[in-house]
This record gives sequence, structure tokens and C-alpha cells, in this order.
Amino acid sequence: MAAGENEQGLRKIIDFTRMLSIAVLVVHFYLFCYDFFKSCGYSAEVTDQILRTVSKLSVFESEISAKAAALALLAISLLGLKTTKDEKINIKRWMVWGSVGLLLYFESILLKFNLSKPVSTFCYISITATGYILILTSGTRISRFLRLKLGDDVFNDRNETFPQEERLLDNEFSINLPAEYCYKNRIRKSWINIINPFRGSLILGTPGSGKSYFLIRNFIIQHLRKGFCMFVYDFKYDDLTKITYNTLIKYRRSFAIEPKFYVINFEDLGRTHRCNPLDPNSMHDITDASESSRTIMLGLNREWIKKQGDFFVESPINFLTALIWYLRKYKDGIFCTLPHVIELMQIDYKRLFALLSREPEVEVLINPFISAWKNQAYDQLEGQVASAKICMARLSSPALYYVLSGNDFTLDLNNPEEPKIVCMGNNPVKQQVYGAVLSLYISRIIKLVNQKDRQKCSLIFDEFPTIYFNHMDNLIATARSNKVATVLAVQDYSQLKKDYGKEQAEVILNITGNIISGQVNGETAKHLSERFGKIQQERESVSKSSSDTSYSKSTHLDYAVPASKIAALSSGEFVGMTSDDPDNKINYKVFHNSVINHHQAIKKEENHFIEIPRIRDTAPEFIQTVYLQIKQDIQELIAHEIVEEIENNDEHELKSKNSGKEIMRELEI
Repeated sequence: MAAGENEQGLRKIIDFTRMLSIAVLVVHFYLFCYDFFKSCGYSAEVTDQILRTVSKLSVFESEISAKAAALALLAISLLGLKTTKDEKINIKRWMVWGSVGLLLYFESILLKFNLSKPVSTFCYISITATGYILILTSGTRISRFLRLKLGDDVFNDRNETFPQEERLLDNEFSINLPAEYCYKNRIRKSWINIINPFRGSLILGTPGSGKSYFLIRNFIIQHLRKGFCMFVYDFKYDDLTKITYNTLIKYRRSFAIEPKFYVINFEDLGRTHRCNPLDPNSMHDITDASESSRTIMLGLNREWIKKQGDFFVESPINFLTALIWYLRKYKDGIFCTLPHVIELMQIDYKRLFALLSREPEVEVLINPFISAWKNQAYDQLEGQVASAKICMARLSSPALYYVLSGNDFTLDLNNPEEPKIVCMGNNPVKQQVYGAVLSLYISRIIKLVNQKDRQKCSLIFDEFPTIYFNHMDNLIATARSNKVATVLAVQDYSQLKKDYGKEQAEVILNITGNIISGQVNGETAKHLSERFGKIQQERESVSKSSSDTSYSKSTHLDYAVPASKIAALSSGEFVGMTSDDPDNKINYKVFHNSVINHHQAIKKEENHFIEIPRIRDTAPEFIQTVYLQIKQDIQELIAHEIVEEIENNDEHELKSKNSGKEIMRELEI
């Protein structure tokens, strides 16, 4: 009731104010056009006496003041007017009509001086009244106009903006990416400051989102400029390798000791170095052999990752471990290479088991195989051994044997006395075979670089799921103190989960301190949206009725970057969250911006890139010779061990006979 009474009272006041405005205008007409009305017989002594008193008011001192007073009262009545609002009113049209009305309303005074008195008075009153009506009509229409922003921002872009870090926070380890973002309808400059890369960096984005061009490229350039040793896994060789090589040439003076550049690839053998991932000098105990064995077998059989612990998964791994460690112990590791392991694996069971059982540390590993063989459980034995043979047979090629059997460099990248830059290239067509071998290299590299008192080092993995490393989460968690920065590029979380299993994929996703994502979809976008959190956003609503329109505005918490927005990011546009450290605090860790790349300068620079130099001339005959020599090495090893075993048996029998003769003599005495 109270609200209704107030509304009725307000309406009466508005009506009274408007009537008062009209009354002031009419009195003004009568006072300033008195002669015209008197000549027409529209005057009386009583009204004249009343109006003489009214004319003494300051409002009626002049025509301008009277008109202004009438217009002011009209404006007050329009301000308090409550009508049904409409956002579809053509506001410009009615503003024009209102301006015309104001012009007629005030300029009509000039007619009194240009025309004869009766005509000018009639025109003056008519034009002033017309102007008043136009002002009243346009004012009423304009007061009904409701300006809403609801239709202007269809995708809620204005609400989902937030302040971002605009300072450049640079240090001796940081990665700093220039960017720009939109905040309150203004484009502002910002920086993505990865001030602590040792906490791990995860880069996500579907193909074409700009991971390599906008991000990985900058990681390589900036870390080489700051004197980092580096490992680069180049999935599409030689895209990143060429960038790394030319950047090293440009910034080689940034290093106290200039690092050497090495390349491993299995396609262009003239531009590849040779390196033995099973280097005996870096394998100190049987656990190193076990780790290498697990890496190579799970790299060749990705489905085994989810079945670790099963009998027919662990058996081939143990079998391969026994072969590696046997060759490591044989003549101080003279034949400890992966090609020699593959060839040794092909020896028949009788000779192989007799050979392996001579090494005490290996005897425990092969005991189940020997038991199955002695008990004639051949089906079980084939299941244990054949799966390893079949997998490893895929690696039997002259090119792989050539690269894996050499020793051009060691894998201790961040050795302070001999720093290295190593690039390893894969081929998308042969990624399953090459990826397994490169996984072995990476496993050995990480084992060697994650040590104290080494140089700062950067490990960059493009298309990380195409290789397998069993303890990547442990590397990210522990390598920070050893100044090892890890960068993992992944197309989508589902891809990581498929290749590494759900548990390990979740750990990798959650343990990385810096995360940058381009366009991703589904579960990945949802997870990132929740990780980035919520911000205060404005909400507007309109309610219309037959007599009134109500407009409300409120604030609420909603996702800063919704999953739908992450799924619609353009190439070069990224969202993410960075981490800080105690010495460099970052207030705005979450970002949603576009990384700035100077495309013309980059294109010009790439046009002047130097090709990867040829290392040696490799004739096919030479590659084939290396391949056959490895096979010959194993045959000679077997022949040598058989001869040695025969000699040992003969010596043992001779000693037994001599000891028997001595016993007979003692008995005779």
C-alpha cells in the first residue's frame, strides 16, 4: 500500500508541475501580447488586475526568463516521469526533433520585430506553442529510452577481462614474452613473466594454435641468450634444430665456455652425430640397466604402460635388463650398445642362458627363464622372451645401428667443463620406432643432468607424448634445486593421458608451476578454467510490465576464462598461470592475452638461417659395414665364451682326476 500511495503521489506532483509549466507559458503569452488579446476582446478588468500582480514576479521580467521558467518546469516533470522503457527507440531521431523544438521555442521572439503586430503576435504564439509541443513529445520519448549494454556484448567479453601483469620482470633465468590484452575496452601492453622456469612449464594447444612459433621459439632463444645448456626434442626435424643452431651462433659469446652443438637423427646420416645411450661409463649399477630396459620396452609398447607389474610385461623387461648388464660387465663394456643387445637377444636359448648364467648379478634375473626352459615350459618361455625379441627386432636397421653404436659425445649436457647443446629429431612417419630410441637417450640424459654442481640447463620437449619417460613428474619435482628447467609441449591432456596413463598424466598436469595454453577443448579446457579461478563480474537484467520497466545491476563471481572461451582461442592467443618465487612476487599470475611476434623480422631472420652442417660423408657401404660388424662382434663373443667354457671344463676335469689319484694313494698308505 505504501508503495502504491507513493507512486500515486509522485504522479500527481508530475502532473501538477507540467500544468504549472503550461500555465507559466500561457500567462507569458497574455502579458507580452496584451495588446493583441485586448484588440480581440479577450481581456477583463478582474483578470488584468490579477495578472498585474503576477507580472511583478521576476519570472516575467522578460520573454526569455518566462520561457526558461516554463521549460525548466517541463524538464522537471519529464525527469520524474515513470513510463515503460524501450531500448528500441530511435534516440537520435527524437533528439533532432527536440533540438528543432528548442530552436522554434526561443527563436520565435525575432518574429515580433520583423512582421506587423497582429501577424507577428499570431505567428509568435503559434511557433512557440509548436516548439513547446515538440520539446514535450521528444522529451517524453527520450525519457522512455533505456540504454542497455546487454545486446552489445553477446559473448560477455567485456565482463571476462581482468588486470594482468604489465611489468617486465627479468632475471638471469626468466622467460619474458611481450603480449597485449583487452581491459575495460582498451588494448593494453603486458608481459608473460616466467621468472622461475625451474618449477616446470607445460604448454598446451591443438595443432595450429602457435605453440612452436609463439612460445617454444622464444624459450630456445631467450635461454640460449642467458647461457643455458640445452636439450631440444624436435618432433618435426629440423624446424627447432635449425632455430637452435642459428641462435647458438648468434649468442655463443654469452657462455663462459662455448658449448658444442650435437645432433641426433636417423634420417640424414651425414648430419647426425653418433652416441651410445648405454655408455658403460655412465652405467654404474644394474639399476641403470633396469631403468634403460624399462624405458625402451615401454617406449616400443605404449599399452604396457598401463599394465606395469604384470608377469608378461615385467618378464621381457627383466630379460632385456639381463642382456644389457651382461654386456656392461663383459670386458668392461666393450660391446655395451643397444645394437649389440639386439643381436645377442637372437642367440638360441641353450647358448644364451649358459652365457648369462655365468654372471652372478644377472643370474637372479634369468632364473625364471632357465627354470621354464629346463621344465620344458616352452609356451611360457616363448611368451616371456619372444615379446621382447619381436619388439626389439623393429630397431634392427643399419641406420639405427650406425647412430647407436658410436661415441662422438657423452650425454652430460650441463657438465661445467664441457657444456653441450643437443638436438634430437624424430620423424612423424616413424615416430613409434624412433620415439622409443629417443626415449632411451632422454632417460639417460635426465639421469646425468639432474645432479648438483652443474650448469643451468633447459630441457625442451616438443610433442612430449610421442616419447616415453617414466619419471617426468619426479624430474619436475626435484630438478628445481639443480637448475634444470623443463618445458613440455602437449596438444591436449587427453593425449597425455592416452600415452602415459591417467595417474601419471594427472601428476604432470598438476605439478607444473607454469602453464600456458592455446586452444584446447573438452576436459582440458574445463580443468584450466577451474584452475584459473573466478573474478567479480557485473550482471544486468531488465523486467518490463505494462506500466513500468525495472532495470537491475549486480555483481557475482564467475570464471575468469570460461572453458568455451579457451576452446575458441585464436592462433597466438593464450591463457595461463605463472609461478613466482620469494624474491620476485607476481600479483597477477593469471593471464589471457595475445603474444606479440614481429612476423616480418622473424621471416627475414629465417631467410638468412645457416643450414645444419654436414658432419661426415657416410656412404651406404660404410653404414652396411658397421651393421655387419656388430653382428660379427656377437658371434665372436659367443665363440670366445664357448672356447673359454670348454677350457675351464677340461681344467676342472683334470683337477678332479689329479685329486682322485692323491686320495687313492692316501688310502693305500
